[in-house]
Amino acid sequence: MKFIDVHDDDGIRTITLNRPEARNASHADMRSEILAALVPVNDDATIRAVVVTGAGDRAFCAGNDLAETAGLNERTSRTWVADLRRHHDTFRDLDKPCVAAINGVAAGAGLQIALLCDLRIGHPGARIGQPEVNVGLASVIGVQLMELALGHSRTQDLALSGRLVKAEEALRIGLLDRLVGADDLMEEALQEARMLAEKPPTAFRLSKLRLREMTQGAWESAFEAATRLQPMAYASGEPQAAMARFLDRSD
Repeated sequence: MKFIDVHDDDGIRTITLNRPEARNASHADMRSEILAALVPVNDDATIRAVVVTGAGDRAFCAGNDLAETAGLNERTSRTWVADLRRHHDTFRDLDKPCVAAINGVAAGAGLQIALLCDLRIGHPGARIGQPEVNVGLASVIGVQLMELALGHSRTQDLALSGRLVKAEEALRIGLLDRLVGADDLMEEALQEARMLAEKPPTAFRLSKLRLREMTQGAWESAFEAATRLQPMAYASGEPQAAMARFLDRSD
């Protein structure tokens, strides 16, 4: 693995997103490695739970890599959405516990990964949000996931403003489930993963299955909308221009 680290210990698989120089931004190769690490989990009796975190002390995952998405167009953005679907479904379809240890910025695709986990634990330096609108993209998948956690009004606020909220607000509104000190973050996440892993496994699996069933229609609709709306965004030229400006500033 080049873009993630995978460590198994006492039945817990820890996946560390490992692009600290890019604030652990998600791109196609990272998504492919995540699939390779997660797909076997349901059928591997030695793995009882998963913890996901980011390398370094700046970010859990700062979102999709703009160096990748800036090169998309009206046609290729559809393929990109399909790739996101495979990646996100791998988290969503986990039958076993999955805990996010949010060690910094979780934005865009980073927050989506966190919201696909069963629990989200952060420290006071975490900053969380869905800033797609700021780079010319429609907020579609993030909107669907946030509405389940926050309700419509707060989802609307975050999606249309593109702002990142600090950890204390994230805890208050429901983006985080726990807030602990930075030095305690990983131990707390591992402890929560162990606690969930001790539940009767069939009951846990069936409970997660029912939770997926309850939201499957909306999940399908969200990706149908993303397949329709993101090409429209790229056809306008706004994402390309906004991302180019951001990348120029980064240089």
